[in-house]
Amino acid sequence: MQECLYIGNLSSRRDWGHARDYVRAMYLINQQDEPDDYVIATGVTTSIRDFIRMSAGEVGLEISFRGEGSEETGTLTAVDEKVYAEKTGVDAGAIRQRIGSEVVKVNPRYFRPTEVDMLIGDATKARERLGWEPEYDLAGLVREMMASDVKLMRRDDHLRSGGFRVMNYFE
Repeated sequence: MQECLYIGNLSSRRDWGHARDYVRAMYLINQQDEPDDYVIATGVTTSIRDFIRMSAGEVGLEISFRGEGSEETGTLTAVDEKVYAEKTGVDAGAIRQRIGSEVVKVNPRYFRPTEVDMLIGDATKARERLGWEPEYDLAGLVREMMASDVKLMRRDDHLRSGGFRVMNYFE
């Protein structure tokens, strides 16, 4: 629905986790007799770049990155037409024509002023005292997130074709 995704630092690494896991952890924390501080995290770190690759791959798109820093770009290099059509409900013809196009660009405007190169948590205390373990892995998170985004894309496309105005989610 947009020609290009503009993003900040692709090399930043994050500890991606599912909100359901974190809400369950909050519930367990609130059940404790004594208040305490806990770190809730998966303990696994993945770069923004790899998160984008995984997300695109979920709908049959392959993105290759080149360049460094604010000059880095992501190019659509392949489309698995069967997966794309199955996951999006859209014929792959239009996206096939975009192979070779830059679909991800870095915009320094999106760099955090106090960028942290790597965020990873140690949830040992939560595991030991609360019995908390994350139930969702990164692949499951990406699968669920992309299914939700595709559903929104389909809805908005349907509304637009009916002459309705839809919100711009891109900013």
